[in-house]
Amino acid sequence: MKLILSLVIAAVLAGPSIAQDAEAAAVAPAPDSIVIEGSDVDLKQFLWEKRPLVVFADSPNDAQFVRQMELLMNELPALIERDVVILTDTDPSGNSALRDQLHPRGFMLVLIVKDGTIYLRKPLPYDVREISRTIDKLPMRAREIEDRRGLPD
Repeated sequence: MKLILSLVIAAVLAGPSIAQDAEAAAVAPAPDSIVIEGSDVDLKQFLWEKRPLVVFADSPNDAQFVRQMELLMNELPALIERDVVILTDTDPSGNSALRDQLHPRGFMLVLIVKDGTIYLRKPLPYDVREISRTIDKLPMRAREIEDRRGLPD
């Protein structure tokens, strides 16, 4: 399963030219740093630290899954800035804890905020710009931005 996910990520990242790849590698962190195979993940480990973005599909070859991963990989810095961790689960027969908690049917994208609340569910691939806007509307995100700017409360 991890091999298939790695191949999907590699295929997504192989699209740009070599010059763009070298430039992106110098700026963006490795995708493995925020993309995690979700079959053995407990959402509690991310409480108050990260915003899990869970991507479900019935197969790593699902066209919607592949498209969603392309969209996410093309905008990793925006997601990293917002403390997002991407969890993937493409094995419905695995009965993972994520599937037990979130009950996906086919492709599904789920955004969970830092307090563990399910904030967004989408049955189709969703653009990173829209995901970012959704996160930026959260009161906790507004506080994070203020803290980073050094503004008083």
